[in-house]
Amino acid sequence: MSTDSIRVRVSGIEQVSPLIREFTLEAIDGEFLAFSPGSHVVVEMPAEPRPHRNAYSLLSDPRDSGCYRIAVRLQEQSRGGSVYMHESVKVGDELSITPPANLFAPNWNAGKHLLLAGGVGITPFMAYLPELKRRGADFELHYLYRGSSTGAYREQLKAELGEQCFLYDSEAGQRCALGELLADQPRGTHVYICGPEELIAGVREVTEELGWPASHVHFEAFAAPQPGKPFEVELSRSGRTVKVDGETTLLEALEDAEVDVPHLCRGGVCGQCVTRVLSGDIEHRDEFLSAAEREQGDCIMPCVSRASGKRLVIDL
Repeated sequence: MSTDSIRVRVSGIEQVSPLIREFTLEAIDGEFLAFSPGSHVVVEMPAEPRPHRNAYSLLSDPRDSGCYRIAVRLQEQSRGGSVYMHESVKVGDELSITPPANLFAPNWNAGKHLLLAGGVGITPFMAYLPELKRRGADFELHYLYRGSSTGAYREQLKAELGEQCFLYDSEAGQRCALGELLADQPRGTHVYICGPEELIAGVREVTEELGWPASHVHFEAFAAPQPGKPFEVELSRSGRTVKVDGETTLLEALEDAEVDVPHLCRGGVCGQCVTRVLSGDIEHRDEFLSAAEREQGDCIMPCVSRASGKRLVIDL
């Protein structure tokens, strides 16, 4: 965690669905700064043998500096962070977070805002809604979830938004017809998607088929990095060699070796950690690099991407 990290105390925990737990964080020294809708923080959890560092969207009102609120879904394939938050964190515990960063801000020039949330992907939109209302913006929220297990805040949202809120419970057989929904939007509409990768991919595919401008399609997902084959990386400037095991990301291995790599999202979307590759083949897993940049094979996003062979040499 960087030196500008913020120490926080957990002042409240609420089980908002069987799989989703909400945490209220208060600043230990002073107050938080206001943040913009769509912001996230990276939470550092003091686990062993290494800290867990996960990004979570802020779901509180952006103008409320009294506290930050995040929601954490207990993941079936957890790498440890969600389990730690659900099983180990108690009211009164202290954690460290990064200052808020925003990779998913609303475009306020949009004629209409179409929000598509899947499960815990509702969290950034909880922060969108107060500002959308204050601005009198034209918007709709479409919320896809699986029964009570992932349908956090659904009753609250329906009560507050009325006809602007559309709920789709897959356990009840309710499906969102993405093609019809997206084809029926007025010109100037921007769509924002947060949730599982299959939801994001589905919306992107439909909008591309319908000819939506790419600049009108916004998405965010904090997917956990997937495991891979072990490899080693040589740091060209120092000549050091760092080993990366199958369950560890390149970024985590570099952090364990006390090599500082700037980052914001730890999910392959912000581009902050992009690192030059001098030799070796790359297994790209990010959402930031273009197809042409991947083809060149001279840079890697160490937060999610890996070597496809046994060795990389990088410019660090």
